[in-house]
Amino acid sequence: MNRHWAQIGERGTIAGMTLMVAIQRHLGRWPFRLVLWPVMLWYFLAHATARGASQSYLQRLYPHLGQRPLARWWHSYRHFLAFGDTLMDKVAAWSGDIADERLTGTGIERFSAAIEGGRGGLILVAHHGNLDVVNAIAERHPGLELTVMMHTRNARKFNALLERVTGRPRPHVLEVSEITPATAQALAERIHTGGYVVIAADRLSLSEGRTRLLDFLGERARFPEGPFWLATLLRCPLYTLACVREGDRFRIDFEALDDTGELPRRQREAWIADTMQRHADHLAERVRRHPLQWFNFYPFWLNDTG
Repeated sequence: MNRHWAQIGERGTIAGMTLMVAIQRHLGRWPFRLVLWPVMLWYFLAHATARGASQSYLQRLYPHLGQRPLARWWHSYRHFLAFGDTLMDKVAAWSGDIADERLTGTGIERFSAAIEGGRGGLILVAHHGNLDVVNAIAERHPGLELTVMMHTRNARKFNALLERVTGRPRPHVLEVSEITPATAQALAERIHTGGYVVIAADRLSLSEGRTRLLDFLGERARFPEGPFWLATLLRCPLYTLACVREGDRFRIDFEALDDTGELPRRQREAWIADTMQRHADHLAERVRRHPLQWFNFYPFWLNDTG
């Protein structure tokens, strides 16, 4: 039986992570990468669940890897290296070290326009790319009320590292396993006053909750219904937000997905089914464009084992 992704704890110590951060900040990115290669090789070899999940995912994109074990392992190791790079990009983002000229795409302008519209909304994200870079967007709007709903318990070491080395507060984070009716009311009030709620729509909650089987990259996978039910309750605009690294730059995309403001109650089920598949299709397109930036290192599809 597959373990839930939240039961797969982070590895490494604060001391080791801090050393890696210090190398990048004081010596530069290439010295950091020289150290990163053996570190991620150890992680790659020691973490069988993550390695298997990576290879299973990559074979869906590149079927020929099934007959080429060495190529499959090399692509998977590169996948791990991309993940290591992203962790350091997170530190840079929260340290304010990413210059505006490195941010591309239409997301910045579209997000600013949505904020100026004053309605607030629910933003769907996924574990693809590096959303911490989007901190650069939020800082353009000092009065923005932003709540991030996420599961943090399996990444406490890295969260502690971010707070220690950046000395800067993160947005208000709401633990997804602790949502109550009072929490939902508070979220509704935040959106009503023009604020935004950010929630990942590609991982199941600890309680599993209601899920739906969707077609994703050619096979069936379970996605959580929770974010979409929340959208129907909040009756607000629904957006998608993504940020991927392209060379030395970061492409930010912010797009309107739907609006539940006038959605009739009797149409909620049909709307959820349709919108979840549309969102999965949209995510699949992004993943195919930037395959090594998909960071769900656990059995994701129904026929995966781990």
